[in-house]
Amino acid sequence: MPLDLDPEGYLRDLSQWSPEVAQQLALKEGIELTERHWQVLQALRDFYAQFQLSPANRPLIKYIAQTLGPDLGTSLQLNLLFKGAPAKLGAKLAGLPKPDNCL
Repeated sequence: MPLDLDPEGYLRDLSQWSPEVAQQLALKEGIELTERHWQVLQALRDFYAQFQLSPANRPLIKYIAQTLGPDLGTSLQLNLLFKGAPAKLGAKLAGLPKPDNCL
């Protein structure tokens, strides 16, 4: 079944998300998902389940530091994993809506 994406590449139907969909979306972005990516994507999905919103960069960094540890929960590490746009690209790959305050 083809993915129903908005013009920016985010899933319109969040229930379509699966690890396979994440892989597809990552390939479109030129990213090969590693274990660290998967940890962050799961944390993003947990954040969304708890708060019903996709976090912007600062809350994302703080949440990752709290849940996955300070070595991964830094701006530098998340920017390296997600091409300088961890909140936007992370949300997209996790099958979540674009964070409200991202351009």
